[in-house]
Amino acid sequence: MSDITKMSKTLHSSICEVGKVVIGYEHIKRQIHIALLCDGHVILESVPGLAKTTLINALQMAIKDSASGRIQMTPDLKPGDILGFEVYNPKTGLFEIRKGPMTDSNLLLADELNRATPKTGSAFLQAMQERFITIGNETFRLKDVFLVLATMNPIEQEGTYPIPEAMLDRFCFKLNMGYLDETEEFSILANTKVHGRNAASLINPVISINDILAMRKEVALIRDNASVEILKYITRLVRATRPGDKRFDAVFKDNLEEAREFIAFGASPRALIWTLHTAAANAFLDGRNYITPEDVKAVFADVLRHRIILSQTARFDGYSTDTAINAILAKTPVVE
Repeated sequence: MSDITKMSKTLHSSICEVGKVVIGYEHIKRQIHIALLCDGHVILESVPGLAKTTLINALQMAIKDSASGRIQMTPDLKPGDILGFEVYNPKTGLFEIRKGPMTDSNLLLADELNRATPKTGSAFLQAMQERFITIGNETFRLKDVFLVLATMNPIEQEGTYPIPEAMLDRFCFKLNMGYLDETEEFSILANTKVHGRNAASLINPVISINDILAMRKEVALIRDNASVEILKYITRLVRATRPGDKRFDAVFKDNLEEAREFIAFGASPRALIWTLHTAAANAFLDGRNYITPEDVKAVFADVLRHRIILSQTARFDGYSTDTAINAILAKTPVVE
């Protein structure tokens, strides 16, 4: 058995542990583990009550010696509530630093991200991209394994703020977490052990921080050794999201004017990088040391969903980024 096969089995055991208390959502659980392999972050669109907090707590329990944090995003939240702040100590006459929940967390749940003001949301930018934060005159490095799982409520818009595109682009994946099917919901009722605050006690720690760091090195090797054909395929896919590009025109030639009216901006080059990196992680999770077009297709929608900017007309007409992505995947050739 190869090292990659052994490592991927260890990662699958983590997915299975999380599955003890989070029934269904197999795609969500897999993609969050892929983000973990890629040192990425995830934004999750979901209505309340669909086990987001349970999911992040279960994942933390499955990772030995890891720590999780949670921030309930509200309009009155300040950047210092997330990062930390300086407080004056009258006994010593000095300012002391009080760290925020981000500083010592491996897994950080930012619940309802769009309820915080853009100023507060900007507190995440440096941490998510550069993995350090600044409080006063001191700089703190974050954990080597650090994942932000941010959530958005798609149905409740009162008291929310639009998330800037620059911040959305920091997220590796945007995942849609809908309702379970009838059989899965019955399983929740039939298995009362997964209910309540003690559900996470069912989880066994099966993977370590060092395991994740070792896996990341293997994923990086797979990424760096991707074939020229795969690199060209990813490039064609991403360029097909951009109005005015010949790839866009080729994909949407049957309704080109409508597509130009609906899609305002395509994806940035960061989409290229994340598609390649997550495709490599998908290959690793399947026990392979090479990327196939199917790996690219398995991650492309989740990487691009929040990177294609639609016009107001598209939103009013019910046109979604997934509609565009499905057309791009269907009509972009794997090999030219």
